[in-house]
Amino acid sequence: SFVAGVIHPWRVSAFERLLWRACRGYLVASFVEMPEPMEDPATGESITWVIFLISYWGEQIGQKIRKISDCFHCHVYPYPESEASRADTMSGLHSQIQDLSVVLEETEQYLAQVLDKVVLVLPTWRVQVQKMKAIYLVLNQCSFDVTEKCLIAEVWCPVRDLTQVQDALRQGSYKSGSSVECFVQRIPTSESPPTLIRTNKFTAGFQSIVDAYGVASYQEVNPAPYAIITFPFIFAIMFGDVGHGLLMFLFALWMVLYENSPSLRQASNEIWLTFFEGRYLILLMGAFSIYTGFIYNECFSKATVIFPSAWSVATMANHSSWSSDYLATHPSLTLDPNVTGVFQGPYPFGIDPIWSLATNHLNFLNSFKMKMSVVLGVVHMGFGVLLGVFNHVHFQQRHRLVLELLPEMVFLLALFGYLVFLIFYKWVKFSVADSMVAPSILIHFIDMFLFTSNADNLPLYRGQVPVQTVLVVLALASVPVLLLGTPLYLCCRRRAPRTGRPAPVAAGEQEPLLEGQEAGNSVNATKEDVESGGHDPDSEHLDFAEIFMHQAIHTIEYCLGCVSNTASYLRLWALSLAHAQLSEVLWTMVMRNGFVRLSYVGGVVLVPTFAAFAVLTVAILLVMEGLSAFLHALRLHWVEFQNKFYVGAGYKLCPFAFAPDAWE
Repeated sequence: SFVAGVIHPWRVSAFERLLWRACRGYLVASFVEMPEPMEDPATGESITWVIFLISYWGEQIGQKIRKISDCFHCHVYPYPESEASRADTMSGLHSQIQDLSVVLEETEQYLAQVLDKVVLVLPTWRVQVQKMKAIYLVLNQCSFDVTEKCLIAEVWCPVRDLTQVQDALRQGSYKSGSSVECFVQRIPTSESPPTLIRTNKFTAGFQSIVDAYGVASYQEVNPAPYAIITFPFIFAIMFGDVGHGLLMFLFALWMVLYENSPSLRQASNEIWLTFFEGRYLILLMGAFSIYTGFIYNECFSKATVIFPSAWSVATMANHSSWSSDYLATHPSLTLDPNVTGVFQGPYPFGIDPIWSLATNHLNFLNSFKMKMSVVLGVVHMGFGVLLGVFNHVHFQQRHRLVLELLPEMVFLLALFGYLVFLIFYKWVKFSVADSMVAPSILIHFIDMFLFTSNADNLPLYRGQVPVQTVLVVLALASVPVLLLGTPLYLCCRRRAPRTGRPAPVAAGEQEPLLEGQEAGNSVNATKEDVESGGHDPDSEHLDFAEIFMHQAIHTIEYCLGCVSNTASYLRLWALSLAHAQLSEVLWTMVMRNGFVRLSYVGGVVLVPTFAAFAVLTVAILLVMEGLSAFLHALRLHWVEFQNKFYVGAGYKLCPFAFAPDAWE
């Protein structure tokens, strides 16, 4: 008789020795390894099993062999004794294998079809799972009521969205078939509400710039609407070039036109996503740079002749009778504007293109850009101080209009507003004829603080010294008012006896919180609670030392900041000069070499020269210089502009919402 089966290869030697000793040689055993490994059904491990076939004599020997096989965890299979039975068994196994192969193939095809269908609906399933997880996360943050049958959620909600929230809750209760209707009830709180600023795809980039400095406090003036104009304009002052601005504008315009493209919106590059989110900001920066480029009359560092020049070289040549010998010995010629017909008036728009050929064009542009930076800086800071009016009026702190805003404006305008006046007055009063005797504004400004006058520096107008003395005295007098005004006012207000409490709101003056809700159902439904959030402004504990310390810090910061911030706006002049000089160097040292030979060889050389010029223009002037100008414009808004009125001590409202960008 025969016993056939398979055994683990590690147990073959022990199995064979035990069979030989137990059966005393009354058997013939044959062991053969499988040609291919098979998976162990118990452990799932891939094993190269060993097939054994044992021939024995006697039924007792057969029982011993089967017991030993069971002990070694062998898989025993029936083995027919006759040749015909074995042939039938083999054919049956082959047919069974074929049937199983067909079943497996059909199963794989069916699974492939199922997976193909799943691939189509998998994004939808993923969205549904994410929504369910988000919903359950929010529900887990709710608390149960006393009966443990309803959920109570305390949330912040915009006032104008309360009606929509209640309608949504009613529809949810109706669709779910709940016996208890959901409702909204407003509760008073002393906590500061979060800040919600509704933006769109255009204003989101500008709001992100403001939020990076600090989220606006609740109902505080938001600088973002004003930054839509001031930020690109200040950037363009430092980046003024028609060609560079046009390239930036076209790049941003391409992103704006294809903003709905999935390849642009779902890119994995973080730097690219930063550019894409600020596409409208870049668009305005490019447009404003084109404008300031026309003002500077620079296009890739070269001047454009839109209008004829106001300077006449022919008139100067006829008046001076320049000879050939004179021209040979004088490489630089001077145009005298006092000569009749040489200077015919100001250029219609921007800088006269003849200045790009002058050897002293840097001196001219430096004076122009430096004074322009001071004027724009003082106007920008003054506008920031005036925006504080809305905060003081809205938060019912009208005493700060007189005790803080007024001294701040007096200090700023008496010193630096007067400097702006001197700049414009000098431009208007002195013409070309008497420009050589024009006094120095810088010397006058220094003498103003020293309460002196300089005999060598002529006054700009009569009575200049007394006027300057009065302005300095006003500026100095505004400092103690700014320092002590608010603390003393609050201290006196705190010590003043209270005449009485405001009368309670009558029941008839209560307003319903939501449409369809009866007034008086909730004690929290009064309009005063809605507006004040249940917070009594007189309930704060006022510490005079703390208030005085805070006001002292504010006074020192403002007074010193007016000086340092005005000087800080000179970065507009420095960055503009650096950009113009880099652009000129790049043209002179790279692109100009491509025009040396006006032949076929020169045309061949012009191609790689232009390629190098284009690459360097994009890499240095657009990317590096653009990033530098962006950072400086960012600093001017954060430090010089926003700190005049903006606190930024709030926190964002993070409403529960399904962002569509995550699964588009």
